[in-house]
Amino acid sequence: MQSAFFFSTYFDVMKKFLFLLVILAGIFDVAGQVMKPIPPKPKIPFSKSRQAVVVTTADWQTFRGTARLFARKSAKSAWKPVGDAFAVVVGRNGLAWGDGLNEKPAGDADPAPKKEGDGKAPAGIFALTETFGAGAKPAFVRLPFTPLEEYTECVDDAKSIHYNRIVNRMQVGDFDWQSSEKMLAVGAEYDLGVFVAHNSNPVVKGDGSCIFLHIWKDSETGTAGCTAMERKNLETIMKWIDPAKNPVLIQMPEPVYGEFQSKWKLPKLR
Repeated sequence: MQSAFFFSTYFDVMKKFLFLLVILAGIFDVAGQVMKPIPPKPKIPFSKSRQAVVVTTADWQTFRGTARLFARKSAKSAWKPVGDAFAVVVGRNGLAWGDGLNEKPAGDADPAPKKEGDGKAPAGIFALTETFGAGAKPAFVRLPFTPLEEYTECVDDAKSIHYNRIVNRMQVGDFDWQSSEKMLAVGAEYDLGVFVAHNSNPVVKGDGSCIFLHIWKDSETGTAGCTAMERKNLETIMKWIDPAKNPVLIQMPEPVYGEFQSKWKLPKLR
């Protein structure tokens, strides 16, 4: 009797143990998967945009710039200025042609394209697609909003399938990157921000990542590649931009802007 009881108990324990192993195997199998990023939405051509944040600098090397807002009633209407111009800073090493809605010109004075880690902000025309912040979504924000949490990161590792994406480390499965921006840890500069769709559709490995409009450290400090400004000016932009109007960032040295103003039908600065 004791022997039968022993074997009965033993088999019950083993069945429970095997059942637990199956559950754990399933958990590790799911956790070990690398979830593919959501494909980007189709590009909307600049010709359909009705809002533009225009940033110009004196030349390719300068990190200080000027921002102006423009709007038009329809795709066939003339661009009109909105509000006053204000100061911004761009990449600490200036600007370089980026991957956006325009074709990168050949034979320009600075033909080198933007690359990961070059300390340059992208020049060109870029969609403004989503926003983020260190708290709940502000009532005035109409673009999609990502609240920054402890594990919110922007991946700048060109080898990752999540390169140039904002992700939550705890929600993408087995993370495959070695380098990223821990966005909440950046602090006040990322209290609010707008994602600039540079190198986003398609994403080209090494062509630059994690480009935002965000709050500046100060007016004398360039960025790693973003465009930064006073908080009040960023809030003005975030209140103003409307996803239905396909808002864009147009950014380049002012002499180059003048060259392409007519060809690309850019807003007239003066």
